[in-house]
Amino acid sequence: MHEQDPAETAELAETVEDLLRRHAPQVLGALVRRYGHFDAAEDAVQEALLAAARQWPETGTPANPRGWLIRVASRRLTDRLRADEARARREETAARLEPRDTRAAPSDDDTLTLLFLSCDPELAPAARIALTLRAVGGLTTAEIARAHLVPEATIAQRISRAKAKLRDHPFHPPGPEDRDARLATVLQVLYLIFNEGYTATSGPTLHRADLAREAIRLTRAVRRLLPREGAVAGLLALMLLTEARSAARTGTHGELIPLDEQDRGLWDSEAITEGTALVEEALAEGPPGPYQLQAAIAALHDEAARAEDTDWPQILALYDLLIAQVPDPMAELGRAVAVAMVHGPESGLTELTALEPRLKDHHRLAAVRAHLLEHTGATEAAREAYEEAARLTLNIPERHYLRTRASRLGH
Repeated sequence: MHEQDPAETAELAETVEDLLRRHAPQVLGALVRRYGHFDAAEDAVQEALLAAARQWPETGTPANPRGWLIRVASRRLTDRLRADEARARREETAARLEPRDTRAAPSDDDTLTLLFLSCDPELAPAARIALTLRAVGGLTTAEIARAHLVPEATIAQRISRAKAKLRDHPFHPPGPEDRDARLATVLQVLYLIFNEGYTATSGPTLHRADLAREAIRLTRAVRRLLPREGAVAGLLALMLLTEARSAARTGTHGELIPLDEQDRGLWDSEAITEGTALVEEALAEGPPGPYQLQAAIAALHDEAARAEDTDWPQILALYDLLIAQVPDPMAELGRAVAVAMVHGPESGLTELTALEPRLKDHHRLAAVRAHLLEHTGATEAAREAYEEAARLTLNIPERHYLRTRASRLGH
């Protein structure tokens, strides 16, 4: 019998892990759509994933991985639900819960259904977002916490309470009467998933393409459902215009390349064209909301043939409109950069002072401060700020970039 090479085994295990990560939300969505019982369905999916992780490296990946997972998870779930049913109803329940044929691929809307269902109106908005990021986006508790700028323990508690509240709660796909009420939370979740994909909060890579692609795919699906919603078009435009730069954001060794140093010839022109058209469409739908404004800012960056051609006064004006609607600290940080580009780095540094209480432990504040200090000629202060930013980030390419900038300024 051929003994498998350790490197081959590791590669196969990694392939299986990628498959499981990709299919897990869709499998969970299929079970919740069919049976409800979110908490029990999630447990059943986890059992199926563990079974696959043990079996597939030895027996090979099935022809229909998602169907295999749904079939195994459905059996685990129906077994559990049968056991929980009262004796008088056991036979009736067992017949009703028999899994459907899973040889055919599940509906493409399974993940989208899970996305809407996770935004249950019985949950507080923060709990909906945390639960959906965990269930649909596959983010860890730590990643969700960093995306929200709150302690990890807070997010863990939100997820735990959400699961407890939804335990054995029957889900129903949202109808026209409550779909709009859930849309704002759904879009926020998609936005956070995309942001985590575009710049990972931790790990060896800057870009998690799987999350970014999934966020774009799901946003397209929401747009098919709600084609006249300016916020949906704006969010999709923002994602496309931002993701269009991904090929130019890293060098040959995975190192980070900042926006003003990127080779713009590597940007995805088709995505920019589509995104720009969506911005125009979204702005025509009515008064611009936060996603439309952010997309318009992204379009101005993408339309500039060179960094020095960027229309910073217009970007600053758009940031003023954005912050008037949503006083978000990350948006205010972007505005501080725009202020620096229009009025000089000293003005930008003044803006940063007001952000200190809310972003004092976030690496992006330190990184922007370092950049602006460097432009004022305060070399030593800039070096210290770059070092501080490097200590605060958990993303390895970002850390390497920040330390490289610090070392260039000497000791």
